[in-house]
Amino acid sequence: MRLALVIPNYNHSDAMSATLERLAPLGLPVFVINDGSNDHTRHVLQQLAQQYAWVTLLHHPYNRGKGAAVMTGLRAAYRAGFTHALQVDADGQHNLDDIPAMIALARANPEAVISGLPQYDASIPKGRLYGRYITHFWVWVETLSFDIQDSMCGFRIYPLAATEALFQEESLGERMDFDIEVLVRLFWRRTPVLHLPTRVIYPEGGISHFQGLQDNLRISWLHTRLFFGMLKRLPQLLSHRPEHHWASIGERGSYWGIRLLAASYRLGGHWLCRAIMYPVIGYFFLTGSAARQASQQFLNKVLAQDPKHPQLQPKVRWYHSFKHFIQFGNAALDRIDAWCQRSGMEQVDFPERQSLLDRLNSGKGAILLASHLGNPELCRAISVNQRKVTVNVLVMTANAANFNRVLKQLNPDSDLNLIHINELDPSTSVMLADKVAAGELVVIAADRTPAGNQSRITMAPFFDDEAAFPQGPFILAGLLDCPVYLMFCLKEEGRYRVFVEPFADSLKLPRKERASGIEQAVKRYASRLEHYARRQPMQWFNFFDFWQQHKTADDRSQDRHTHE
Repeated sequence: MRLALVIPNYNHSDAMSATLERLAPLGLPVFVINDGSNDHTRHVLQQLAQQYAWVTLLHHPYNRGKGAAVMTGLRAAYRAGFTHALQVDADGQHNLDDIPAMIALARANPEAVISGLPQYDASIPKGRLYGRYITHFWVWVETLSFDIQDSMCGFRIYPLAATEALFQEESLGERMDFDIEVLVRLFWRRTPVLHLPTRVIYPEGGISHFQGLQDNLRISWLHTRLFFGMLKRLPQLLSHRPEHHWASIGERGSYWGIRLLAASYRLGGHWLCRAIMYPVIGYFFLTGSAARQASQQFLNKVLAQDPKHPQLQPKVRWYHSFKHFIQFGNAALDRIDAWCQRSGMEQVDFPERQSLLDRLNSGKGAILLASHLGNPELCRAISVNQRKVTVNVLVMTANAANFNRVLKQLNPDSDLNLIHINELDPSTSVMLADKVAAGELVVIAADRTPAGNQSRITMAPFFDDEAAFPQGPFILAGLLDCPVYLMFCLKEEGRYRVFVEPFADSLKLPRKERASGIEQAVKRYASRLEHYARRQPMQWFNFFDFWQQHKTADDRSQDRHTHE
C-alpha cells in the first residue's frame, strides 16, 4: 500500500503550520490544495511547501468548494502512483494521533474506505449535531444498510482505484455534499466502508465554511437524488449481502440509533419502545436476506429432526422467520426492562438459583457457559441490580459495546462488568483467576467461534450436521480449575425460566488427555445446546449460517451442487 495525505484548505492559515508539524513524523507525502484562498493564506501555504519537501501544493484559481479540493488531491495522488489517500481537514478538528490506527486498518482491508467515526465533546454546535442525525437516517435509507455509521466525517482513507473509477463515471457535488455522496456511491459500487472511532473537536475561534442555508439545501437536494438512485438500484442492493464470519458482522445500527431507542424508552416506556421497534424489525426482515436464509435454514433443521414440532407446523414458511425476528426484538426489550429494574426475579423461574448462590456465598467462584439462545442477559441484569452476585461477562467481539453503553446510560447505577477480549491469553487467565478466587461468576458464550484463530475449533454434531464450536471457553475453564455450569434462559408461557446444569467439577486435565477431553466437552455442550434450541427454536438468535462458516468455497460449491 502506497499512502499519501490530502489536505483541502480554504483560508485556514493559522492551524496549517501546526498540522504539518504534527504530520511530519509519519514520513508521508502530503498534497495540500489551496482552494482559492486569500493572499495571506496563499503566501503561508507557499512558505510551508518550501519548508517541507514532502508537501506538494496545488492551486484552484477561485474557491470551488471542499469537495472539489478533495477530488483534486485524490486524483493527483492517484496519478502520482499512490494506492490510497488519507483526507485530513486543515482546521485542527481531527485527532491526528489516530492516523496509525487508520493506516493499520487500511492495510488489513485495502479495498475498503476507512472512515473516522466522530466522538464529539461539548464543543460541537447543537445545530450541526442534530443535522448529522438527519443525514445518518437518509444515508441508511439510501444504502438499505447501517454499514455507513457516519457519512460526514472528513477524516478517511480512500482506495484510489475505486475512487478514480467513480470520478470518471459520475459527477459529484463539489461542496459540503461531497463527503456524503462519495461514500454512498462507493458503497453502491460494493466498496466496503469501515469505521474507526476518533475524537473530533470544534476549536475555539475556528473557521467554519459550512453555509447554513445553502449547504443544507444542497444536502437536501443530494438526499433526494440519492433516494431515487436507491430505488433504481433496489434489486441490486437487496440481493447484495456478502458472506462474512459472524464476528465481522457489525451491529445493524449505530450508537446513535440505539440511543434513539433508549430515549423513546425513557419517554414512553416499554410500549412506546415496542411501537418503534416493530417497523425497525420489519425493515431488517425485508432487507436482511442473509439473516432470513439463516433463520429458515435453522428452523428447517429443527423441523427435520422433530417433524411434529408445534411451533413449526406444517412446514417452515416466511412468517415463521418473521416471528423469529420479532422474538429477537422482544428479547432486547425484556433486557432493557431488566436493566432499568422494571422486571425482577419474581418474573423469572430460577429453581437452581439458591444452590448457585450458596456456592458463591462460600467464597468459591464458577464459570457459566452460556449461548446466544434465549436471554441469559436477563439473569445478569437482575443479579447485578439486586447486588447478590458479581457477574463478569466475556465478549469476544466489540459488537455488543453500543448496546451496553446505552444500557449503562439507562441505569447508571448498574455494574456491567463487561470484559471485551480479542483472544484468550495468559493475562486474561490471570485476571479471571482472581475473580473466580474472589467468589465471582465468569460467563462466556460457547457457541460462536473466534474470527482470528480458526485452528482452535472443534466440529461437533448439531442437528444432524457438523457445526464448528470454539475450544477457547473450555480451555479457559481448564486453566481456571473451577466448577463449570451450563446456563440457558428461555421464555415459556409468558415467563422466563432459567436452567442451570452442573457440567464439570473441573475441566483441568493432564496434558496427554487435554485434547480429547476438550473435544468431548465441546460435544457435550453442543448436545445440550441442541436440546434447549429444539425446545424453543424461535429463541435461537444466531442469524448467520451456523454450519457453513468454516467450510471452504469448494465445500460450499459442492454442497450447492449436491442439493441441486
